[in-house]
Amino acid sequence: MKEISLHILDVVENGIAAEADLITLIVDEAVDRNVLSLTISDNGKGLSPEQQAKVADPFFTSRTTRRVGMGLSLLKAAAERCGGGFSFTSEEGKGSRVFCSFLHDHIDRAPLGDMAMTMEVLMAGYPEVDFLYCHLYNGREFEFDTRKIRQELEGVPLSEPAVLRHLKAGIEEELEKIRT
Repeated sequence: MKEISLHILDVVENGIAAEADLITLIVDEAVDRNVLSLTISDNGKGLSPEQQAKVADPFFTSRTTRRVGMGLSLLKAAAERCGGGFSFTSEEGKGSRVFCSFLHDHIDRAPLGDMAMTMEVLMAGYPEVDFLYCHLYNGREFEFDTRKIRQELEGVPLSEPAVLRHLKAGIEEELEKIRT
């Protein structure tokens, strides 16, 4: 994939397909330590130990709508190709967690991509799911929690176009703040 944010979309969609209603995404850009890491957790139905053993196999998927599951195997390969690592943990009935890291300055590391747009797409496409997005940059932190935003909106859906535009602009502004 051309951007890491596309991997993020894929992993999040896996969690939603596993009936998660809360996805936690942590992006840690520790440029000062030359590490970019992602942690994506969900509260979905999780995988059995047998399924977990096959999670990075491109010819395995727990979905019934297709016969292959390239997403996690591609993410694992991308992380390892860039001097990083990959891990997957899951507990049946409780959810799953994907962690991967990359050497930040590795020549083969794809760019992170547009995280504000990624969050906008997720909120528009999955308005019933809550997202906790935490982005760190050299120790400075931005947190975005749709549960808190829903309370402030008092029934106005997150997927309302004007709301989405406003939220995306807010995410862009906060990401710019922590990077400067």
